[in-house]
Amino acid sequence: MKLAIPKERLDGETRVAASPETVKKLSALGIDIVVETGAGEHASIADAVYQEAGAAIASSAAEALKDADLVFKVRAPSDEEIGMMKRGAMLAAILSPWDDKPRLQKYAAAGINAFAMEFMPRITRAQSMDVLSSQSNLAGYKAVINAAAAFTRAMPMMMTAAGTIAPARVFIMGVGVAGLQAIATAKRLGAIVSATDVRSATKEQVQSLGGTFIMVESEESGDAAGGYAKEMSDEYKRAQAALVAEHIKKQDIVITTALIPGRPAPELVSEEMVKSMKPGSILVDLAVERGGNCPLSEAGKRVVKHGVTIIGDTNVAGQLAVDSSALYAKNLLNFITPLIDKETKALAINWEDEIITGTCLTRDGQVVHPSFREGDN
Repeated sequence: MKLAIPKERLDGETRVAASPETVKKLSALGIDIVVETGAGEHASIADAVYQEAGAAIASSAAEALKDADLVFKVRAPSDEEIGMMKRGAMLAAILSPWDDKPRLQKYAAAGINAFAMEFMPRITRAQSMDVLSSQSNLAGYKAVINAAAAFTRAMPMMMTAAGTIAPARVFIMGVGVAGLQAIATAKRLGAIVSATDVRSATKEQVQSLGGTFIMVESEESGDAAGGYAKEMSDEYKRAQAALVAEHIKKQDIVITTALIPGRPAPELVSEEMVKSMKPGSILVDLAVERGGNCPLSEAGKRVVKHGVTIIGDTNVAGQLAVDSSALYAKNLLNFITPLIDKETKALAINWEDEIITGTCLTRDGQVVHPSFREGDN
């Protein structure tokens, strides 16, 4: 089998879908790997390093994709790249189908078996394949680092002969993988950390990291399938807004991470809340690519509104391209390894497997994922 690793062409995408480590392990599985020249440039992986690991280098995307049985990418392929793939090819990438449903028909029409890695089910045996967790972990860390860099005060308490500097107060909204890492990072930097989430089960996790848990007292549960949060009732939202509005006035840094699969990001921080924050405060909106948790956030920009710096960086994990690429490549390796027959060195996919049914969008010219099939929505 031939595996193609094209260079990412989306503006601002710094990651690559293979590392030298995964190239070696994929080669050991009997796969021929072809990497487009320059694919690892932003992740500090030179073509020569890929060659040493066992990959061939292609001079163009067309050369890399020609006759490839497997295609690994970070982001969805362009129309041009789709046209370069052969019928029956297997594509694995972060495909963001909710944002571009018509593209699913393009995969189907091209005969591509497309797998959305971000749809990986939250089950024990799929943990090592979970790209959302690996990338969100880095994003949560980097969000705090970016906030600290923009903050014009120190994070930890400092006692000096000239006086004492009070520690910064950091509020994390949404305690998923990104939120938990943000809590841990802010604590390591010496901040006083609090956090909120609609899922009561996260309280113990927050407290175990040294944070204070803030939550509306309610019998309504925010837990959804797969460990995700669900959208809450209007009554709960009003109560939460009141609680957050009072708490946020005292915070120096606010980091929002809340997402609901298949829906726009919920609004957590209103303009009125931003107005109530102290001048010089920082708000980092990690949900900005899905519409944002704050209406004042602007994707790809850092703006100052009502004296508050609002950071709307996109692809935050990609700011740590070396580590995010290494982890993402390992996720892909762990995904494909069980699908290869050790004797024939060919794909042997169990189409009824929960991991496959959860991630497969198109197969044999048809859209097959239940969330996108006509009549299933």
